[in-house]
Amino acid sequence: MYRCLYGMLCLLLFVSVEPASAAAKQKNVLVIVVDDQGFQAGCYGNKVIKTPGIDMLAESGTRFTRAHCTTASCSASRSVIMTGLYNHATGHYGHAHGYNHFSTYATVKSLPIILEEAGYRTCSIGKYHLAPEYVYQFQEYRNKGVQGNRNSIRMAANAKEWITEDDDRPFFLYYCSSDPHRGGGPDGYSNFNDDPDHYPGVTPIKYKPEQIQVPPWLPNHREVQEELAEYYQAISRLDQGVVSLINTLKETGHWEDTLVMFLSDNGPPFPGAKTNLYQPGMNLPLIVRDPSQKKQGITTDALVTWADLTPTILDYCDVTPKPVPPLRTVENNGKRVEGRGKPVPWKFHGRSFLSALGKEQAPEFDESYASHTFHEITMYYPMRVILSGNYKYIFNIAHELPYPFASDLYRSPTWQGVLKRGDKMFGQRTVYSYLHRPKHELYDLKVDPYEAKNLAFEPEHQETLKKMQEKLKAWQQKTKDPWFLKWEYE
Repeated sequence: MYRCLYGMLCLLLFVSVEPASAAAKQKNVLVIVVDDQGFQAGCYGNKVIKTPGIDMLAESGTRFTRAHCTTASCSASRSVIMTGLYNHATGHYGHAHGYNHFSTYATVKSLPIILEEAGYRTCSIGKYHLAPEYVYQFQEYRNKGVQGNRNSIRMAANAKEWITEDDDRPFFLYYCSSDPHRGGGPDGYSNFNDDPDHYPGVTPIKYKPEQIQVPPWLPNHREVQEELAEYYQAISRLDQGVVSLINTLKETGHWEDTLVMFLSDNGPPFPGAKTNLYQPGMNLPLIVRDPSQKKQGITTDALVTWADLTPTILDYCDVTPKPVPPLRTVENNGKRVEGRGKPVPWKFHGRSFLSALGKEQAPEFDESYASHTFHEITMYYPMRVILSGNYKYIFNIAHELPYPFASDLYRSPTWQGVLKRGDKMFGQRTVYSYLHRPKHELYDLKVDPYEAKNLAFEPEHQETLKKMQEKLKAWQQKTKDPWFLKWEYE
């Protein structure tokens, strides 16, 4: 009897102590992905726009100045964010939706699946834009009342409802606003604010065109200022959700056990940025708050890409993906059938940058790669890029084609103004050179941050060009890029 009572007491102690111990070690993840935002935030030096939420994150985390997407297209970029693999290796070459129909191979293991296998509860709120669903499956989708993923207050309320549920498991929340993507106007493309006052709970913050300082990579015209004023409003709208998310983490005690990432899928929805692998299209905001990091509110020069995000998150969570048994072809009574081979470790193209958080200089992160092939199905323009130190090399594989336009960028008042006036220049480059690109582009970003002077044909830069090309080729082979063959055949 006494042994029985003692055993019951031990069991009760075990049951009551274990969850508390597990909670103390809990490591949660919140990834905030916004749609088409560049460095338009107060913490990145913009003195006009109001972004208190993004700025609050920067004050309590690490702000990256050399973070880059690997492909400047919404859907393809999100596939990289969620897998740690370049999209040329997963088949997710461009948009997943509609007749574009790009998707990821069924054999790929995505972040929500890996974390679920490790005991996490997972939830997606807002823009998804991935395929197939079973590869990127979340346990929960909380999208009631989000109004096209633009009502940031309702999205944040849905997030709070999910976070505060009675569940002891660590959580992974994937929170994606559709702002500041274009989407308003009578044609569905011309502006950013279809009805800016119809989002309950969101306070419209409006800007006057004359307040806006046009960045050097865009033409300085009135219609550009007007578009940027609307664009700023959409950013301030999404930022209110960021404020609410931070407040929820603080109120629930999860501010101290949650890794928070804020980033954009690709650059601003203007010609010269989105769909381009010029710097405005790929050099993007990234703010990461690791609650355990000692130095907060700092800026780092670590050169990282979106292929590094999943490895970093798993490193923070102390999660190693389960080995994957690869498919193999075997003989069965004279017939070829698919079987399973010996399990092998799951490998990523990216690497964890957790060690760079809290470091202003991170010389071990000074080289990265990018790969863009499609945006819409009609926009075939494969580009491969290497950034190494101050230099950037772009290999325009289909350089004999004129550069294609995304439908929303072509219809934008910014580009239509260029056509109407017959402008010769677009920002720092000629309209002709924007539309007709050479096979090779080489830039020194330290002295030429807006990529106006192509060094690829300068005699004194041929050695640098050759080194960059050889590194790019080696990377393409390593990541099984089908377009590696173009070096030999074209």
